[in-house]
Amino acid sequence: MTLLVEITPADYDVVLDIAYATANNFTGKPVYARPGCYLNVEAAACLRRAVDLAKPMGLRFKVFDAFRPAEAQWVLWHHTPDPDFLADPRRGSPHSMGAAVDLTLIDGGGAELDMGTAFDAFTPLSHHGAREIPPSAMRNRAVLLGLMTAAGFDFYRNEWWHYQLFAPRARYPVLSDTVLPTPMMPPGTKLQALAS
Repeated sequence: MTLLVEITPADYDVVLDIAYATANNFTGKPVYARPGCYLNVEAAACLRRAVDLAKPMGLRFKVFDAFRPAEAQWVLWHHTPDPDFLADPRRGSPHSMGAAVDLTLIDGGGAELDMGTAFDAFTPLSHHGAREIPPSAMRNRAVLLGLMTAAGFDFYRNEWWHYQLFAPRARYPVLSDTVLPTPMMPPGTKLQALAS
């Protein structure tokens, strides 16, 4: 079984704002019953390196999502089956392998740096290299990209907030909510029912 590491503010010096545990996400309602934050061992180590790289710059990370149970990926896909911004759950999302994290940078006062769009804005403006955003936002994205790639992550070209391990589908299984000590999904959520 793949071990998932819990990412906590105390252990990783990050701020957690798990969007899918709130209504503040593209579905307009909570997907998770609780705001858990987990990564597999390799991804957690990369995140720790990124945190250490950001610290001398006076920057920290705010995490919007990390491990996403396979059940949750089906919920998101049924709501918005857009392969430009969501992995088809039949293929498997790196999030459901504990191998991906969605995050942004915050300054010393806890304010998010301007990235040109909000998290989960399903628009070409969210793409890395978008030139229609303010130059300051382009710089902030470049800093985030530099920190995360220096720490060992790959990036997804359509989402400035999404970073994942290299070739996760070749190395990690898709995991269900059942691997967690305390479920993140609402009671009664069944993987098979969602897949049909």
